[in-house]
Amino acid sequence: MAYLEGGGPAASLAIVRDVLGIAKANRHNADRIATALLASDPRFTRTTDGRWTLVTTAVVASPALDGCRFAVVDVETTGTRARRGDRIIEIAVVGLPRGVAPGSAEPQVLFHTLLNPGFPISPFVASLTGITDVMLRDAPSFDAVVDGLLDALRDTVFVAHNARFDWAFVSAEVERARGLLLQGPRVCTMRLARRLLPDLPRRNLDTVSYHFGITIEGRHRAVGDAVAAAKCLHRLVGLAREQGAVTLADLVHPGAPPRGQPRSRSPLDAPADPGPAARGDRTSP
Repeated sequence: MAYLEGGGPAASLAIVRDVLGIAKANRHNADRIATALLASDPRFTRTTDGRWTLVTTAVVASPALDGCRFAVVDVETTGTRARRGDRIIEIAVVGLPRGVAPGSAEPQVLFHTLLNPGFPISPFVASLTGITDVMLRDAPSFDAVVDGLLDALRDTVFVAHNARFDWAFVSAEVERARGLLLQGPRVCTMRLARRLLPDLPRRNLDTVSYHFGITIEGRHRAVGDAVAAAKCLHRLVGLAREQGAVTLADLVHPGAPPRGQPRSRSPLDAPADPGPAARGDRTSP
């Protein structure tokens, strides 16, 4: 406790190195060790960027939808394997007003950049996205922009269409660049569509957008897809509210057991769609 009291939040690697004296632990082993030591202790918790910190306030109930800030993320990538060599080549974060109330303002682009992956992209990816090696030649590396991205995501609910795909890539890149593990609530608009629009033949971004009369300006580009997903989120949250959703937990896990009773998973850290590691509307990034 003294280590965190004196220095503030710290990554697992720093704790294992400085407190336990294990100098050669890698990031994954360090996180497993720190989790085994700290996760069950109510005095410790994790920040949204994965660092360990001391609990200073009591655990509260799931936040009200009216108080949530949603950050809708879209990535374009070199492939589908976030931890096996593929990299992000474009990322956008689009914000919605707190609570995404009916009649709220248009989505706002909070963060956007092309990224140089450090190797040529495939002809298929170039054809799908319109992004070329020439466009990426002078683009920054992820390391150069990670701080701005984390600023855009701070204190928000991470949202994406097939969030498992986007979360996997963003968390892998952040861990590679900063040694931090992303934490925090996640919402998948594809899963919401599956529950709230059961009669749709598909729940990919094209189908859900068409259902709501939303035009995607720039398909398979990060900003266009993120803005469309944000507009879909707005409509889906509206449908959830009509069905009685008041909190983030209601949105992610409607009909969950009352607070204090066991549940299968935390509503604030719900995994995204369990399907293949690619968006529901594509067989590649």
